[in-house]
Amino acid sequence: MNIPFLDLKANYNSIKSEVDAAIQNVLDNTAYILGASVQNFEKDFASAQQVKYCLGTSSGTDANHLVLWGLGIGPGDEVIMPANTFIATAWGATLCGATPVFVDCHPESYNIDPAKIEAAITKKTKAIVAVHLYGQSADLDPLKEIARKHDLILVEDAAQAHLAEYNGKPIGGLTAAASFSYYPGKNLGAYGEGGAVTTNDEALYNKIKKLREHGQSQKYYHDTFGHNYRMEGIQGAVLGVKLKHLSKWTDARRSVAAKYNAGLKDVTKVIPPKEMTYAKHVYHLYVIQLNDGSLEASSQLRDKLKDFLTQNGVNVGLHYPIPLHMQECFKGLGYKKGDFPNSERIAEAGLSLPMFPEMSDEQINYVIEKVKEFFNK
Repeated sequence: MNIPFLDLKANYNSIKSEVDAAIQNVLDNTAYILGASVQNFEKDFASAQQVKYCLGTSSGTDANHLVLWGLGIGPGDEVIMPANTFIATAWGATLCGATPVFVDCHPESYNIDPAKIEAAITKKTKAIVAVHLYGQSADLDPLKEIARKHDLILVEDAAQAHLAEYNGKPIGGLTAAASFSYYPGKNLGAYGEGGAVTTNDEALYNKIKKLREHGQSQKYYHDTFGHNYRMEGIQGAVLGVKLKHLSKWTDARRSVAAKYNAGLKDVTKVIPPKEMTYAKHVYHLYVIQLNDGSLEASSQLRDKLKDFLTQNGVNVGLHYPIPLHMQECFKGLGYKKGDFPNSERIAEAGLSLPMFPEMSDEQINYVIEKVKEFFNK
C-alpha cells in the first residue's frame, strides 16, 4: 500500500463540479485580480473566524509582512517569535527591516513558551508573534499579559490554524491582527499561492488595504508606499468553495488524529501530539516525537523509523528539520546549538505522519501497523 502524505487529488475530486464552476465564473467575468470572488471570500472567512475584517493576499508570507508593516514595525525594531516555525514567520520581520528574536517552545504544545519571553525583551522589542503551530493555538492569555506589561504588540501567525480555537473562540481575531496562509497543502488551501490578514481594528484594516495595493486609496492616487500583495480572483473563487467544506474536513482531521492517538498510545518510544486544555487542535500536521533517551539516540531512532515507513509506502515529513536559530541566514544573530533545547528536540526527533481529511480507516490502520511493526521487529 502507498499512503500519500496528503492527497490533493482526492480533495479536488470531492468538490470538482463546484470548484470548476467557480473558476469558470471568474474566467467568464475576467475578474482576475481581487474582484467579487475575493470580496465574497473575505466576508465569508471573516465570519468563519468571528473577526470583523479580512483582506485576501498573494501569500501567507506576504500576509506576515503586511501585519507587521501595517503596525509600524521597522528598522531597529526587534520582534520575538518561536525558533520552531516555518521561516516565513521571520520574513515578516526582516521584510520590515526588523530583527527576529527567537525563543524556545513549550515542550508539550510545541508553541512559543510564555515563560521564556520576558528574558528576550529589550528596549528594541516592539512585537511578539504567536505562531499556532501544526494547527494548535498558542497560549494567548499569558502572552497578552506580557504584551500589556511591556507595551508590546501581539499578533498571530495562523498559517496552519484555520478554524482552530483558543478557550472556545476562533483564533484570528484575538490579538492586534493575524496572518493566514492558503498554500495548497494547508487545511484551507488555494490552487496556487494565497493568504489573508484578519483584524478587528478598522484603522489597521484600512491601512493594510492600502499597503496591499501599491499604497493607493483610489486607482493611481498613492497616499503612501505600498506593494502588490493582492489575491487573484481564481484563488478567491477556489477558497470560497472550499471554505464551505472546511468544518467537516476539520472534523475529519480530528478523527484521524484520534485514531492515531488510540493506535499509538502503547508504543512507548512514540510521543503523540498533545491537545492542550485551552485549544481545539485542527491538525494541519500530526507530529509525533521519538524518545529513546538522549537527543542523539532519539534522532537516530526517528531517522530509522522515517526510512522504514518510506520503504513501506508511508510518506512522512519533517517539520522542521532545522530550527530558525540554526539557519545559515540567521548566523549573524549569534545563536548556537543548545540555545533552545525544546525546539531542537522536535526538529531532530519529530516526525510528521500522513494527515488529510480523506484518509480511510484502512490507510490509518496501515500507518499504525507499520509504526508498530518497526518497534516489534
